[in-house]
Amino acid sequence: MTEVSFYHLQVEPLERALPRLLEKVVERGMTSLVRMKEEGLREQLDLALWTFSPDSFIAHGLGEDDNAAENPVLLTLEGTTNLNNANVLVLLQDSDGADVKDFDRCLYMFDGGDEVALQAARGRWKSFKADDLDVTYWQQSETGWKKKA
Repeated sequence: MTEVSFYHLQVEPLERALPRLLEKVVERGMTSLVRMKEEGLREQLDLALWTFSPDSFIAHGLGEDDNAAENPVLLTLEGTTNLNNANVLVLLQDSDGADVKDFDRCLYMFDGGDEVALQAARGRWKSFKADDLDVTYWQQSETGWKKKA
């Protein structure tokens, strides 16, 4: 059964929070497909994954890369299939998650300061629960992620 974790951003922006989560995914030997709606965000995250830490970076590719299947992290736009055979799906900008059951885990990240994103997350939570998925909720704090549900 797919485990879905909602990550409610409140302290740090996505460009800082996502790389740390992906770093943990990679450390555990898993691969991830990061799905979003806007090319501009993909460009921001592409840069962030190379520069988020002075001591490390996260090797990754873009959905249209020739070597997409070889990347542990793939930044994609909606409509892209699972080109790197990822077992973790990361949904940003309330991207399409119709194939969520094809993954072991799903990380759904949303900005708590954006009312539209907050409402979309609530709707997605209800939808995933109705699909009988294992759903948890994590809220960002000054000291890290706190499991709330």
